[in-house]
Amino acid sequence: MAEAEPQVLPTFFGFLLLDDFTLISMSSAIETLRMANRVAGSRVYRWRMVSRNGGPVTASDGLSINADFGIGDEIQSRTVEAIVVCGGEGVERFAAKPVLRWLHACSARGLALGSTCTGSYVLAKAGLLDGYRCSIHWENFAALTLGFPKIAVSRSIYTIDRDRFTSSGGTAPMDMMLYFVRRQLGTEISAGVADQFVHERIRDTRDRQHVPLRHVVGGQSAKLVAAVELMESNIREPFSQVELASYVELSRRQLQRLFQKYLLCSPSHYYLQLRLERARQLLFQTDLSIVEISAQTGFVSSSHFSTTYKDLYGNTPSADRADR
Repeated sequence: MAEAEPQVLPTFFGFLLLDDFTLISMSSAIETLRMANRVAGSRVYRWRMVSRNGGPVTASDGLSINADFGIGDEIQSRTVEAIVVCGGEGVERFAAKPVLRWLHACSARGLALGSTCTGSYVLAKAGLLDGYRCSIHWENFAALTLGFPKIAVSRSIYTIDRDRFTSSGGTAPMDMMLYFVRRQLGTEISAGVADQFVHERIRDTRDRQHVPLRHVVGGQSAKLVAAVELMESNIREPFSQVELASYVELSRRQLQRLFQKYLLCSPSHYYLQLRLERARQLLFQTDLSIVEISAQTGFVSSSHFSTTYKDLYGNTPSADRADR
């Protein structure tokens, strides 16, 4: 299930609105395309709103959005190059069979498929994410992971995998669409769009959602949750595994087994990722020097910090600081 960039980048999007969709996620995607057209000075991107019956759809905040056509309109359906499923609250209720069949037909015609917020659930229900990596709002992370074992659910704010592009909630779809803008129109245009929206930093697939651990393991392991909370509150002076195990009344071996069972990694690896995530936040959001950031996140030297940071994010801290 290796993540891979798409071969063809769409410019004409159909946004499938499901009842109770999250308006901020949908509008973050569309507004990015609108502003890209404005900054570029030409109509590069187009979009249409789609609903199940062709009528207006009500978002979770009560606002109603008109649709340009319904899923039964085959002529209009063939004009777009990609379908973006816009989900929200109670998305499971709206994964109706006619919608799933239509998405299958779109996929069979070679259309790219994407989602915002919880829309990934509908693509998963249709079997259209099997063998792919995907993102979804953190509240639905556990349900998607358990319900669809053929999918690799990512904690990234958005995921690009071949002809699938999926995002989490909030304003993450803006960053996902800025990926297309950068690839198609260049970094100057994508940066210009971000500036117009006072979007201080364009995030990428290496940026992860903060997923509260209780939504990953549920109520199955209170001691694991307690151990992770200790990690999160002790970044500058990390605990040893023996200390962590003692605080949650486990043996070191029992602690390792819990991490491996629920998080598929060792306690030390998970702790390192937490510290590097905090370092990345400080790097982009403060003016602290790299030496100060390495100290704030528990690294004994800035060289060790730089090496481990590059291993995870692909760039050195100084390179990322220069690009912010």
